[in-house]
Amino acid sequence: MPLTNFGAILNFAEKVEQDDMEFYRQASKNPAAGHHQEMLATFAMESKKHISLIQRTRRENVTEMILEPIRDFVRNSYQLTSDDAVAMDSAAILAAAVALEKRAICYYSDAAEKMRALAEVSRALKTLAKKRTQRLGQVESLSA
Repeated sequence: MPLTNFGAILNFAEKVEQDDMEFYRQASKNPAAGHHQEMLATFAMESKKHISLIQRTRRENVTEMILEPIRDFVRNSYQLTSDDAVAMDSAAILAAAVALEKRAICYYSDAAEKMRALAEVSRALKTLAKKRTQRLGQVESLSA
């Protein structure tokens, strides 16, 4: 499905964060996650903050929206389904977390590029990509 405007891009960003927050919430309650549970719970809380940032960005910039459609941007390449975190072992949780973080970084970076005309929105998306890059570093250091 194409992401053809400002609202669609931010709605999908919010969905990415909600889905990831739910995964991390479930994973943090999984005993197999062991000593990673605290980090996973932190990621869930951070995703909640990211949702707030996305919603605030939408509210603050809705009057400045550019009515030009966005071209060649499709959500299919950014959709990722993850298994039930409750049933995963520690290695599977970390592998899924890496995949989620890489997908989010890619989406936010690409969306920021598509939203260049709205500098504030582009900056918010770049900020989210940067935060997710930091999380990716944390997860990759554990799975190495």
